[in-house]
Amino acid sequence: MGGEAGANATGVQDDTDFDGDTLREECGVFGILGHPDAAALTALGLHALQHRGQEAAGIVSFDGVRFHSERRMGLVGDHFSSPAMMQRLQGDSAVGHVRYATFGDTVLRNVQPLFADLAAGGFAVCHNGNLTNALTLREELIRNGAICQSTSDTEVILHLVAQSRKPRFIERFIDSLRAIEGAYSLVAMTNKKLIGARDPLGIRPLVLGELNGAPILASETCAFDIIGARFIREIENGEVVVITKDGIESLRPFPRMQARPCIFEYIYFSRPDSVLGGRSVYKVRKSLGHELAIESMVDADVVIPVPDSGVPAALGFSEQSGIPFELGIIRNHYVGRTFIEPTQQIRSLGVKLKHNANRSVIEGKRIVLVDDSIVRGTTSVKIVQMMYEAGAREVHMRVASPPIKYPDFYGIDTPEQDALLAATHTLEEMRTFIGVDSLAFLSVDGIYRALGEKGRDKHRPQFTDHCFTGDYPTPLTDLGIGGAARQLSLLAEAS
Repeated sequence: MGGEAGANATGVQDDTDFDGDTLREECGVFGILGHPDAAALTALGLHALQHRGQEAAGIVSFDGVRFHSERRMGLVGDHFSSPAMMQRLQGDSAVGHVRYATFGDTVLRNVQPLFADLAAGGFAVCHNGNLTNALTLREELIRNGAICQSTSDTEVILHLVAQSRKPRFIERFIDSLRAIEGAYSLVAMTNKKLIGARDPLGIRPLVLGELNGAPILASETCAFDIIGARFIREIENGEVVVITKDGIESLRPFPRMQARPCIFEYIYFSRPDSVLGGRSVYKVRKSLGHELAIESMVDADVVIPVPDSGVPAALGFSEQSGIPFELGIIRNHYVGRTFIEPTQQIRSLGVKLKHNANRSVIEGKRIVLVDDSIVRGTTSVKIVQMMYEAGAREVHMRVASPPIKYPDFYGIDTPEQDALLAATHTLEEMRTFIGVDSLAFLSVDGIYRALGEKGRDKHRPQFTDHCFTGDYPTPLTDLGIGGAARQLSLLAEAS
């Protein structure tokens, strides 16, 4: 991760977390219809989406007669790379899911895709995002006799589909979508259909592709690249696509709305080699660095990224400012969570286990540290201390996003508001806490300029940016019955 944000320049999130000083994305989804190697291609697609979640993975396939489900805790490659596993996942259709790492108990019953036998037949569903009224719906469903087998907000969708009285299955599915709020990209499979759905604002991403005539749905375009598939288009906000062997049908069950995709996808969650909204994620991140240099130039000798997610922005800052770019922090990619003993003494060495200062480009220099975000700030403190210990004369920190002041409820695992450094400290207090000579963040308008906009339209914002602005684009129903801590999370046990 880039010090704070969870996803690194290759898109892979850290598998160690010493201070909870991260933001984490919910998950990644993949589905394919009509290919003899459906499960194997799904596993490869999930490999490409591994940066969106490392705690659990699952695949459900269909062979024309039976559904086959395999769900495991851990990385995709740990379980879904053996011939024996693929032999158990027979069929020419499959859906798959990867889940992010979280705190608290992790249980197999919550791993997706979730599957149920409904009156209309088997139904598997996987979900990227978070439903902001899932707890409210769950309690109502249980009062009406539903028996929940997990603590996942995704299970609510299964029950809503099962209880709908609409005559056709797709009508029941849409009926369930009308009841839910929040952010979602769904990939679902029946014995005849592959279904994709994106929430009315398009907060979470979903793309359509094809491989040798087999349609594919995935969270990001990088999942197509790994299997040689062709990108066709994004699923639009509020759209439901119904894919059968006869073709693709696009449905519009919601009134048309202006899309507001999640701005965090561009800052750090998506892989830099993905394309979102027609924009190269890598180029956007470099542009963030350009805008950062324009807004907060500093007299310095060298620009150093906090690896790995700070690299593109640091390159952009260097290009715009003319200050040389150097890899002043070398990252160890081979620190696994089993290596870290749960003692405070070892935890205090956490940053040094993951990052080491490249003294030859730091000593005696005035350096600009470029990171993608600051959450709690504890990792930044350790990185800055490392720079001074390596002989830096001055350390200036530049952050390629605005201060994070508000928690997220749409699929990003953020700390509560009072744990967000920017929510409780002024800029000067943050500078003192982190221990740098100067500190500056990119403005909200600066992010929008990097995305090709003139600035943020305060009347009709172009993106979902509530963590910076406090402008939540959907109702937060569950907050009214117990607060953020009671929201259903895919791998968190319900209280």
